[in-house]
Amino acid sequence: MAATRVKKILFITPPYHCGVVEVAGRWIPLNFVYLAGTAREAGFDAEIYDAMTKDHGYPEIEQRLKASKFDYIATTAITSTINDALKTLELAKRINPRAITILGGVHPSFCYEEVFRTTEAVDYIICGEGEATLKALLTALEAGAELAEVPGIAFKREDRVVKTAKRCFRENLDDLPAAWDLLDWPDYKYFVIPNSRLGAISTSRGCDHDCIFCSQQKFWEQSWRGRDPQKVVDEIKHLYDTYGVNVFLIADEYPTRDRERWEAMLDLLIAKELPIYLLMETRVPDIIRDQEILWKYRKAGVVHIYIGIEATDQETLDFIKKELDVDQSKRALDLIHEQGIITETSFVLGFPDETKKSIERTLKLAQYYNPDNAHFLAITPWPYADMYQDVKDRIKVHDYSKYNLIDPIIEPKKMSLLQVDVAIVDCYRRFYMKKLPEVFNMKDTFKKDYLMKAMKLIMGSSFIIKKLGKGTLGKVPAMIEEMMAKGL
Repeated sequence: MAATRVKKILFITPPYHCGVVEVAGRWIPLNFVYLAGTAREAGFDAEIYDAMTKDHGYPEIEQRLKASKFDYIATTAITSTINDALKTLELAKRINPRAITILGGVHPSFCYEEVFRTTEAVDYIICGEGEATLKALLTALEAGAELAEVPGIAFKREDRVVKTAKRCFRENLDDLPAAWDLLDWPDYKYFVIPNSRLGAISTSRGCDHDCIFCSQQKFWEQSWRGRDPQKVVDEIKHLYDTYGVNVFLIADEYPTRDRERWEAMLDLLIAKELPIYLLMETRVPDIIRDQEILWKYRKAGVVHIYIGIEATDQETLDFIKKELDVDQSKRALDLIHEQGIITETSFVLGFPDETKKSIERTLKLAQYYNPDNAHFLAITPWPYADMYQDVKDRIKVHDYSKYNLIDPIIEPKKMSLLQVDVAIVDCYRRFYMKKLPEVFNMKDTFKKDYLMKAMKLIMGSSFIIKKLGKGTLGKVPAMIEEMMAKGL
């Protein structure tokens, strides 16, 4: 008697590219690592196909899908990637009409009705945290159970959308199965550090703050859950020993929320003495809170910290509920610099009351704050964000693929979209042109080399070159090359 074939689920990243995300490296799809592990627990064969990282277009994707012989196919989407996510599932349906398609992520979790109006290619949407729901959905589908009793999903039945009961968040994040072996590890590199293999870890989930433009606090319902520091450090060591990962992105929205837990993790990493680099994000108040232990950050391997400043005037900070004082940001950046850690931050432009003068003021203050890396982003009204209703009358772009923090979506009262677009690129040019002499004169060779490579990547990135592509902007990478050649 022939053995029953194990059903297969294929996880695929949408082939979306916008320039910024991929400037510094090729990032692992950490969500799929956990989801694939969960699918295996449910008795399925699992495959991860990172089409985005492989830079595969739809012809290559079609070939891979034809060869995969999948029974289920799953992808995920934020607002900017939703179009490509749907196109990918539509292609999958044409190749295998019997396959069951599953979509998850922030955008479909909130906009499931819109998704079902847009396409017939999506069978099920997972709303919210995915692992437990995916396992329950797959089990119910195989058993022929009543799907309306599976919490956390949405689907169509007789031309109407069924949204089931909300599923509670998982209490224990340490028992999530992780399918690390399914990743094509040679694909993942951090371009700023030579000979690196880039991985990612999650030490916590969520954020309990209420910035009105943020999708994460909305998705996680302003909740926060932390993992056991020992389990996190054991995972880092496993990835280093088994797959040669030496650069780790801490993918959390807010890893430092619990001071005691965070310091315990730093101490454990210091004790391991692993030759690794950590990239992380946190909040300004936590850096100030931790000023006495910032040396532990660096000794544990932290070389790069992103802190969200977003705005440089108090009125805008108050509007977006950032809970910051403008002077705190400068202090936090200075404290990080004292430890030789690279800083990165972003400044958001294009608010409804934006003017050329306010953008000029933002640039001047960004230069005063003097982070090592600065991003100038376009305010983007996610259709489910708290700020959407406040700005919807100023929204001029409705193509979701442009909702990428690069392309202006909101037209200010006193500026055109084109003027905002030009101003964003001009801020990049002027910031980095002023930054160049400081970087060239740095005594810290690691930081100098790191920033030289980062600046070249940022200023030579496709999203900037495509926007203006001429004039003084295009000369910046060439200037860096020339100065490096001269040993400056």
